Amino acid sequence: VRLKESGGGLVQAGTSLTLSCEASGGTFSDLAVAWFRQVPGEERKFLGHINKDGSGTYYAESVKGRFTVSRDNTKNTAYLQINTLKPEDSAFYHCAARFPVEGDPNVGYTYWGGGTQVTVSS
Repeated sequence: VRLKESGGGLVQAGTSLTLSCEASGGTFSDLAVAWFRQVPGEERKFLGHINKDGSGTYYAESVKGRFTVSRDNTKNTAYLQINTLKPEDSAFYHCAARFPVEGDPNVGYTYWGGGTQVTVSS
């Protein structure tokens, strides 16, 4: 399974942005998807997770209410919507996928995209 993120770029604080994660080479609807972000010099941080049919989501406490993960299995694509962007949201954003397993939705991802850079100007 290959994942490819898109939608990043330079954006202004206070606006919204939606990132896309398009999958190919596998059955997307079999996979749970998560979004992470990373700033140089820091650990990668989990943002949110959506189950394989989109019926359930889970978010890191720090982004709950401002970030929304969704998916469209007919388009083999997952999305991350970020509202009210802040300069501290500037990071490299990755999507990841795994076959559903019990346990922590923050870890255990098999497939990773190359990422997309988001830079938020104040």
